[in-house]
Amino acid sequence: MSRLLNEIEVRDYHRDGFVILPGFFSPEEIGKLYRIASGDSIIRENALDLNDQSGKKTKLTLWFTPGDDIYSLLIRSKRMVGSAALLLDSDSPVCHFHTKLMQKEPRVGGAWEWHQDYGYWYKNQFLFPDQLTSVMVALTEANPENGCLQVIRGSHKLGRVNHGFSGEQVGADMEMVDLALKTMELVYVRLQPGDTLFFHPNTLHRSEANLSDKPRWSLISCYNSLSNPAHNDDSLGWRKPVEVVADEMLMLSENKGAFAGADFLKKENDPALQETDWEKNVKTN
Repeated sequence: MSRLLNEIEVRDYHRDGFVILPGFFSPEEIGKLYRIASGDSIIRENALDLNDQSGKKTKLTLWFTPGDDIYSLLIRSKRMVGSAALLLDSDSPVCHFHTKLMQKEPRVGGAWEWHQDYGYWYKNQFLFPDQLTSVMVALTEANPENGCLQVIRGSHKLGRVNHGFSGEQVGADMEMVDLALKTMELVYVRLQPGDTLFFHPNTLHRSEANLSDKPRWSLISCYNSLSNPAHNDDSLGWRKPVEVVADEMLMLSENKGAFAGADFLKKENDPALQETDWEKNVKTN
């Protein structure tokens, strides 16, 4: 039987901007997924390196359209899609915008600056942030030593704050972040493998560099409502509802890692990393 968010967890998400579900995936499921991911040459070949302000590299592999590989069986699982549906402010079907495999390696994995995901996705021209949500599944333990996620409780209620470039990342207006930190609670998202975090696209979050001798890997899937199209995005996933599969398929399937034809993100094609005409005008006027 599928494990979906309950009424209390949905309420907590809307109140706090996030909710943590311990043990959402079993040790066996996560063990299988991590073994495949850590040896997947296609994932490594398509990883992006994004420099933080100090020059440390954050590595991620991002793709848009789910298929039948092991990652997609998680992305398309009833527990993921059904839970996302409970959080989206829409009755229309759930679509998949993208998934990224975050690979924060020991000693060298860089930081993520304070940001909102909608600070990126605003440039994709999704109009309604409440019709988007992110789901982070821990593949390894996440703690302050290896650069776990930090979130500001309730910060999604600020709405979208201004963002600009911070290294090769997009960072939030630090004046607004500092004000939020003075009035709201900072939470370190400590996770065990299989624990899962659902968070709103306007929730302010960051992570520090991994200074430990252990990796921090996670999968983060973003879902949106079919009624919330991206008006500046050429990817395909968000255009059609997810074809949901049974939760059991993750363990039953013999499908392996990513396939060579997957639509991986390239830096030069990411709208979030491009200056808009409005930003150019602000610079020159």
